[in-house]
Amino acid sequence: MQLQHGIRLSVRARKAAVGALLALALSSWPSAPHAQAELKLSDAQARNLGVRLTHPVAVRTDLTLPYPVQIVIPTQQLRVVSAPMAGMVANLLVGRGDRVSAGQPLVTLESPSFVSQQRDYLHALAQEHLASQQLKRNMDLFEGKAVPQRVLEASQAEARQAALVVAERRQMLHLSGMSDEAILRLGQEAAISGTLTVNAPQTASVVEVTVSPGQRIEQSAPLIKLARLSPLWAEIAVPATNIRAIRTGAKVEITGYSTPGKVVLVSETIDPATQTILVRAEIPNDGELHPGQTTAARIGFLSAGESAWEIPYNGLVRRGEQTSVFVATAGGFRLVPVKLVAEDQDHVVISGHLTDQDEIAIGGISALRGILSGLGQ
Repeated sequence: MQLQHGIRLSVRARKAAVGALLALALSSWPSAPHAQAELKLSDAQARNLGVRLTHPVAVRTDLTLPYPVQIVIPTQQLRVVSAPMAGMVANLLVGRGDRVSAGQPLVTLESPSFVSQQRDYLHALAQEHLASQQLKRNMDLFEGKAVPQRVLEASQAEARQAALVVAERRQMLHLSGMSDEAILRLGQEAAISGTLTVNAPQTASVVEVTVSPGQRIEQSAPLIKLARLSPLWAEIAVPATNIRAIRTGAKVEITGYSTPGKVVLVSETIDPATQTILVRAEIPNDGELHPGQTTAARIGFLSAGESAWEIPYNGLVRRGEQTSVFVATAGGFRLVPVKLVAEDQDHVVISGHLTDQDEIAIGGISALRGILSGLGQ
C-alpha cells in the first residue's frame, strides 16, 4: 500500500471526510468477538487520515534494544597513593595516563618528618646495641655468681624492650616507603636523607595526579590515583518497564566492541528522575574501552523462539494488556496481535506473525484506533 504525502484539507473538510470514513468502516466492521479485525480503507482515505507506513526491521531475538552505557572503573580496582608523611613535593615522576609497574617511583618528597624517623631508628639501633652488651656482661657475671638473678632478668627485659623499639621504628620506615635494602643501608652507613620516594604499590595506570611540584602537603594527603583497567564496568540505564527480561549472568554486547561481558548486578532501586534501573556488567578490556566513555549496549535474554521486529514507538497499539500493530492490506488495514519484547523512547521490539514485506502504520494511528473503537457513529 503506497501513500503520497503533502495532501492538505481544510479543517471542516477533514472533519467531514473523517466522519464519512468512520461511518463507512463501521458499517463493514465485524461484530463477532472472534472475527478478524480489519478496516476497509482506500489509499485516498488513508492519506486523508494522515496514515504513514514503514516496513518492520528484523532484529535478533536474543538481545534487547540498545541502552545507554557509561564505562567506569570497578571500585575494587582503584588505589589512591597517599603521602606517608608531611612534606613538599619535589618531583612528579609520572603523568596522567602513564602505565606504571609495581615498585616504580611516582613522587619524591622533601620531608623533615622523614629525617626525624631515620634519626629515631638509628637511636633505637644504638639503644638495642647497648642493651645487648649489658645483657651479655650480666650473663657472664651471673655465671660467676657476681650479680643476683634479678639483675640478669632486668637486663633481659631491657634488651627485649630495645628490640621492640627497633622493630617499631623499622616498620614506620617501611610505611614511609623505604625498602628493606634501604633500611639496612641506613643502619650500616647512618646516612640520613631528607628526600623520600613514593613508589607504586602495584602495576596499574595513572588515572589522576592530585599534586604539583612545590606543593606542601600533610600526611595522608592523596598524591596519585591508580587503577587497573581490565575488567571494566558498563553501567547501563534500563527502563523500569523492561527490567523483567534481564537477569544476572546475561550476556552484554557493547556497540563497536567485539568482546562480550556479563551482567553482575541488577539494582533493586529506580532512578526517580529517569525511571530507569541500573544494570551493571563486567567487560574484559583489551584496551579498546576507556573509563568515562559513553556508548550503547544490548543485553541478552531468553529467546522467544519467534521472529522479532523493530518498529518506531508510535506504531504500537496498546489496548489494556494487549499490544498490536496495524498492517496494511490490499483493501485497508488488519490489526495484528504482537508480543512486546523490549522498548525505549523511540523504538520497540515485537514478535509476531509479520514479515519484512509487511507495511505497518506509524502515523494516523489515532484515527485508525478511533474507527476500531466505534467513535464517530
